[in-house]
Amino acid sequence: MADDEILAELTERFGTAGKPLEPDVEAELRSIMRLHDLSVEDMFFKWDAYCIKMDSNDLKATPEVLRAFKQSLQDALERSTRTQANIKPEKRVGATPRTVTKNNSDVFSMLDGLTTPSAGRSTKMASARRRQMDTPSISRIKGEPASSPVKLKLEDMGAIPPSSFHDRQNPGEVIETLNSNLPAADPPIAPFGEPRLRATAASDQKKLGYKTLAMKLSEASEILDDRIEEFGRVILEHHKLDESAFGNAARQGTTEIVAMGRIASDSAEGRLNAASLVLETTRTMGNSIRVPLDLTQLKGYQFFPGQIVALRGSNTSGREFAVKEVLDVPLFASAASSPSVLEAHRDRLRGGPDAMDSDSDPLPATFLFASGPYTADDNLDFEPLHTLCDRAADTYADALILAGPFIDSEHPMIASGDFDLPEDMPYDPDTATMATVFRYLISPALHKVVAANPHVTILLIPSVRDVIDKHAAWPQDGFSRKDLGLPKTVRIVGNPMMLSLNDMVLGVSSQDVLFDLRQEELVGGRPAEPALLRRVSRYLLEQRHYFPVFPPTDRSRLPKTGTTHGAPPGAMLDVSYLKLGEMVARPDVLVVPSALPPFANVVESVVVINPGYLSKRRGPGTYAKMTLYPPDLSQEPVNGLMAHKVFERARVEITRI
Repeated sequence: MADDEILAELTERFGTAGKPLEPDVEAELRSIMRLHDLSVEDMFFKWDAYCIKMDSNDLKATPEVLRAFKQSLQDALERSTRTQANIKPEKRVGATPRTVTKNNSDVFSMLDGLTTPSAGRSTKMASARRRQMDTPSISRIKGEPASSPVKLKLEDMGAIPPSSFHDRQNPGEVIETLNSNLPAADPPIAPFGEPRLRATAASDQKKLGYKTLAMKLSEASEILDDRIEEFGRVILEHHKLDESAFGNAARQGTTEIVAMGRIASDSAEGRLNAASLVLETTRTMGNSIRVPLDLTQLKGYQFFPGQIVALRGSNTSGREFAVKEVLDVPLFASAASSPSVLEAHRDRLRGGPDAMDSDSDPLPATFLFASGPYTADDNLDFEPLHTLCDRAADTYADALILAGPFIDSEHPMIASGDFDLPEDMPYDPDTATMATVFRYLISPALHKVVAANPHVTILLIPSVRDVIDKHAAWPQDGFSRKDLGLPKTVRIVGNPMMLSLNDMVLGVSSQDVLFDLRQEELVGGRPAEPALLRRVSRYLLEQRHYFPVFPPTDRSRLPKTGTTHGAPPGAMLDVSYLKLGEMVARPDVLVVPSALPPFANVVESVVVINPGYLSKRRGPGTYAKMTLYPPDLSQEPVNGLMAHKVFERARVEITRI
């Protein structure tokens, strides 16, 4: 590639608002390309991954940042070299944190403990642990000195050193706002006399109560094939194709056909790449043969394992299918309701006939979205959860929507069983279970919300990491409320779940699908959507599924936990029931908590929210607050229906707890 072409591509990918690159920036970029033998495109993909690691979507390419980026690439190369040579790196205990640390990918310490925790402790520490025979209580763990056996035990399990929640920085800070042009509404002076929200399930939750650990290979294969064939009918109708246009991608021929199938990799290990990319056909359309794909004729592409695609091309050689075009997959129609239904929802927001003047606009509805974990690794005080519930009670929030895990199976103290409940709680130690922990440590926070606002809507969505849920597979049934001491107004739903709250269609899943998509996707050339977070969000709407990745990301590549083994349980998919994870309509709001940076975006008229985790391993996290203004009844109906247009009247704030 000519030097001018390289400079033009560097300016396009790393420049700001079309301005030419500064000489220092250009020199650093060219230095990285020479040092690591990278093309501009490959370097940009690594830069994209670096921005995600640094928890920043708009990191500027300054000389200082690029030098840190170069050091990060060098560290990764050195680690790879050591691994290939079977040389173990020197173990260090208690190293001083540095801005850029060699042999450590956690540049600037921004990964929040997602890297492999330091291993190894001295013999003196081990003997100190053996001398400590009694079980530590929760209050003692917070008050132990730095050299205590309890702290050493937590560190051996990979836990983060204790930190005080009350000493957190910038509590209540809004770090991102969607639709900032809409005003932030003031809370009412008192709770309303009637419920302002009406929840109606759009998914059949009873089907989620299936029997786990009973998956049959034949059933799983049929489910995967049926999904491809269903998409084939959708493609046929949307593009107005004749059935004769479809063909077998594995069959040699010069005729151009449309091939339906699932994106897969011919390698059992490693990430998807252009060389390992194959199209998996169905038994009826291609005898389940996997066909290599030639993508050289495409200007840009974006694929991930499990993605259902329709490819136009031909297989002239009999060895690979040359793709000329990737056909668009149509989306569900936007949610809409009749004018009379919207007017009824608008009147419900008044909170009762005597609540306010009927001539004025009703107050907007307030929603709080949060996801577990709800406490840090060094305690079971659940302070972030109690703080959020205090916020919901003080502002008389209309809805509090909490996704699991509530009692995390990957919490170091839960995993080890080495903790006590506070002594002032009336429980029998001989009969105490995890339901007892929930009853005395989590339920009181929810009771406080209901006491302040009796008509609040509270939804709990389980997680596959919840120890109180016996249904440890996804799609997942809700957990039993027996012995949990929950208020009667609390509603436990499935995972995933789609329901209507007045005129808003809400889709929510506690499964971290965005991280899997980020890990597994293959992007080449110039993709249709260059922004990462918007691109992975659109995959869900396009594939009409809450978890379209198959197979899911290997556990070893997921963010580390505080347990001894450090590997989370992963997706835990029950393939025979993956159909229960399909979307039945296009939601107005899609809530998908993830380890990726929290965000709120509008994607294809859908408000996609990642509230982040309310508590990180070593400190507080974030939540999302949404202010939804009443529907506009002045628009003209189309075929007797009015679009909800929630994306135009919803203000979303990503806030530090």
